[in-house]
Amino acid sequence: MPELPEVEVVRSGLEPAITGARISVVDVLDQRSLKRHQAASGIFADLLQGQTVTAAVRRGKFLWFPLANGTALVTHLGMSGQMLLREPGTDDPLTRIRLAIDSPVHGELLVNFVDQRIFGGMAIDRMLPTDDGFPGGFSGSVVGPALVPSQVAHIARDPLDPAFDDDRFFAVLGRKATGLKRVLLDQTVVSGIGNIYADEALWAAKIHYEQPASSLSGRRARLLLVEVRSVLQKALAEGGTSFDAQYVNVNGASGYFAHSLHAYGRSGEPCARCGTLIRREKFMNRSSHFCPRCQRRR
Repeated sequence: MPELPEVEVVRSGLEPAITGARISVVDVLDQRSLKRHQAASGIFADLLQGQTVTAAVRRGKFLWFPLANGTALVTHLGMSGQMLLREPGTDDPLTRIRLAIDSPVHGELLVNFVDQRIFGGMAIDRMLPTDDGFPGGFSGSVVGPALVPSQVAHIARDPLDPAFDDDRFFAVLGRKATGLKRVLLDQTVVSGIGNIYADEALWAAKIHYEQPASSLSGRRARLLLVEVRSVLQKALAEGGTSFDAQYVNVNGASGYFAHSLHAYGRSGEPCARCGTLIRREKFMNRSSHFCPRCQRRR
């Protein structure tokens, strides 16, 4: 599943074209991509067509595009979702929803929501005040209102959000007796981190994935957060992690952070620090990758 860096690459790629753009035509080609939309609020295409997008915002793995009427177009990429900027008339295979927009900077464009496995989707949602009074999510250089879509309100802030509360995160760690990786994957504690970047951050901090969160000293908890941010920022700088053609930016280009991974997907390869072979173990219907020497459970 796309994690924070991949979603931020999409957000930042869309932002220049979609901010201030008027949505002129909405084509829903597959109703399954509207499973997140509440039918009681109205017909998706009718609610969206003619609206003007005011920003592109992200919290964790969620994207939303505030609309001038006070609602928002909420998007989740799921396992294989893509949002591709195209010239008019361009047809991408497996396009589920197509938006024709009039951009004040780039003119007429298409935004094709492509989703092979149809785990992602779009919805029109109402906005709620944030519980901390800060902008709802990350929106580049633009400081947005203290509002968040109702479908995103339960998701915690991510470590790259300027409003992320470090002390609250450390306090939650201190109360959790479960393994650290479970805590990092809990989107109600910290959002945007998935299997790849949890493994990478824990490797960088030399912490075993099953180490009880409450057992961390204050120093090691701060080190872990530093490494989480470092890994996310490095991945973002390299366009995210692309293992196949499903993970691409708005122009269809792949990221290359996969070449910089030290733990995830490196099972059987020597650890870059000590040379011990990286081990892979089953974890929550997926896998954990770690160095059994550098990341001993304490």
